[in-house]
Amino acid sequence: MNVLLTGGAGYIGSHVVRALAEAGHCCVVYDNLSNGHAQAVAGTKLIVGDVGDSRTLEATLRENGIEAVIHLAAFIEVAQSVREPGMYFRNNTTNGLVLLEAMRAVGVRRLVFSSTAAVYGMPPVVPIPEDSPLRPINPYGASKLCVEYMLQAYAAAHGMGFVSLRYFNVAGAHPGGEIGEAHSPESHLVPLVLQVALGQRERVMMFGDDYDTPDGTCVRDYIHVCDLADAHVLAVDATEPGAAKVYNLGNGEGFSVRQVIQTCREVAAHSIPADLAPRRAGDPARLVASSLRAQQELGWRPKFPHLKDIVTHAWNWHRAHPRGYGV
Repeated sequence: MNVLLTGGAGYIGSHVVRALAEAGHCCVVYDNLSNGHAQAVAGTKLIVGDVGDSRTLEATLRENGIEAVIHLAAFIEVAQSVREPGMYFRNNTTNGLVLLEAMRAVGVRRLVFSSTAAVYGMPPVVPIPEDSPLRPINPYGASKLCVEYMLQAYAAAHGMGFVSLRYFNVAGAHPGGEIGEAHSPESHLVPLVLQVALGQRERVMMFGDDYDTPDGTCVRDYIHVCDLADAHVLAVDATEPGAAKVYNLGNGEGFSVRQVIQTCREVAAHSIPADLAPRRAGDPARLVASSLRAQQELGWRPKFPHLKDIVTHAWNWHRAHPRGYGV
């Protein structure tokens, strides 16, 4: 199948490209490279373009015989979304509509959407099922939920088929070590902790130690980026005309901030100083996925569910590429 990946040169996208190619699909990456890296998708056709550019987007879909789209292009920083909500609704939501209209104009009827656990806000039940109330507490989560609502409407009105994948905390790197996580600035816990071991920062911060969790720090569900990528391959085949399906993607097991830091210490053989800071507003105590639906309907099974494997693969990447894809 000919698959277009918007934002395909990013951290998650580059791993999805690998997984699709290994499954026999032909990939075209469409990325403005604002956060992505051409080196991460070397050997794959790359079109530098913006999802908001409907003319270039339609031409790309037509000229490459695209049969399905995986939409990964988005801004993802929660704190930034609170400061600049217009930027998030414009890029994540409005550009999502541009993509849907381009697909409809060309006749592409399959789409897998990169959604987020942030659509749940402060969930009343953990592990979180897909039918949990949708109450995002920040513009990032709201911008993604708006797109999910659009997908439902387009499925009903135009017979298009969609799958939304609600990610939990993605971490790790390809076991081969060629591609991995490279954000600037970095905001994700695992690479932030490993930057201390690399001497790129003095210490890591823990925001709050008085939560109702076993060790008082926040608990999150970490999923290996390659397991996430495998789910996208399954999701492309799972799209059905007129249906908008939703799946959580997580391990179903939570790890606390202290556990993540301690695992990084063990893997990197470094003391990694950690300081305590006040809670951040809006941080739930526990966010853990129920991925039972994905397992039952997609046949998805994580290959790397253990935190030590996730951290080890991340450490191998960061140690070999301390400046990411930079020279």
